[in-house]
Amino acid sequence: MPANHHAEHVGSLLRPPELLHARAARDRGELSDEQLTKLEDDAVLAAIQLQREAGIEVFTDGEMRRATWMAGLLESLGGVVPVEAPSSAWFRDDGTMAPPDETAFQMVAAKEKLTQKARLTAVEADFLARHAPGQFKITMMSSSMGNLLWRPDISQAAYPTPADMMRDLVALRIKEIEGLLDLGVNWIQLDSLSYNFVIDPDFRARIFGPAAPDPESLLESTVAIDAELVRATKAMNPEVTVGMHICRGNNRSAWMSKGGYEPIAERLFGEVPVDRFLLEYDSERAGGFEPLRFVPRGTTVVLGLISSKTPNLESQDELRRRIDEAAAYVPPENLAISPQCGFASTARGNLLTVDEERRKLELVVDTAQKVWG
Repeated sequence: MPANHHAEHVGSLLRPPELLHARAARDRGELSDEQLTKLEDDAVLAAIQLQREAGIEVFTDGEMRRATWMAGLLESLGGVVPVEAPSSAWFRDDGTMAPPDETAFQMVAAKEKLTQKARLTAVEADFLARHAPGQFKITMMSSSMGNLLWRPDISQAAYPTPADMMRDLVALRIKEIEGLLDLGVNWIQLDSLSYNFVIDPDFRARIFGPAAPDPESLLESTVAIDAELVRATKAMNPEVTVGMHICRGNNRSAWMSKGGYEPIAERLFGEVPVDRFLLEYDSERAGGFEPLRFVPRGTTVVLGLISSKTPNLESQDELRRRIDEAAAYVPPENLAISPQCGFASTARGNLLTVDEERRKLELVVDTAQKVWG
């Protein structure tokens, strides 16, 4: 297993404007796929260089090839049709609502039996294996979020219930992970945000409406699927590092849910056997560190103490104080630090510049060096 890196980042990085323009041109038929791929390659190389300059030692490709953080799954599936994303209000830290036209993004829904038509993560992994100057990880949406792909008016003919669809989705994800391991990938991060439906009842009601499942059944199914993915990965390669990221939404510097980890902590930390939990902790919305008492000995908790949503640099003294607070529940050697989420969960990115993004990553690294040496 790789060394316990104490400085990490979640995954996505700000896309260069020329890449966004090129993707729009490709969608209009004005640019070929090959031309776009070349620009994506260049953007990934720049992202790798930025991480290297900041001192990051676990590299990602910045998710430069994705429209959203979910694209590794959604864009790889056959048997789906485009649909509007579930309506949800997105809020900024100043209390204002982000403009809907800024936060809208495309989703898909299952219409036929799901298949894997492409392996976007394999393209990402192959490029990183050739160009990353050190350890790299592949990020992917967990199948536990697949209930968002089931719409009764669209999906019911192929899958009578969401659970029927989820079984196929889990099998496809395990097959994709197997392919990544065959390529030599030894660090995988599952992004699993369905826990927000348990943590925040208002958010659950906004997304599901009157037919919202009860939180107990949601927690049961989410934990079961996440645990199955992790166990299957470890069975294929016990040495692979598996992380899991949980945040409360990150879209144009806005969030969509709130609440502490207490309602999910005992089952999540006790039953999902990852090596690393990357947890949002940059604001009061995430609650306190007390739920970390359920984290098993030896599991690393990466504290997302630094905001990727704002350009303001956090006080390093305050960061070190909060790390000390968390150490009351998790041994210091099993703690690490990161931003609370990526810098561009959707392609438009958060409201800061690349230089401000770099300074945030430098703060992550410098704080880790001062705390852990």
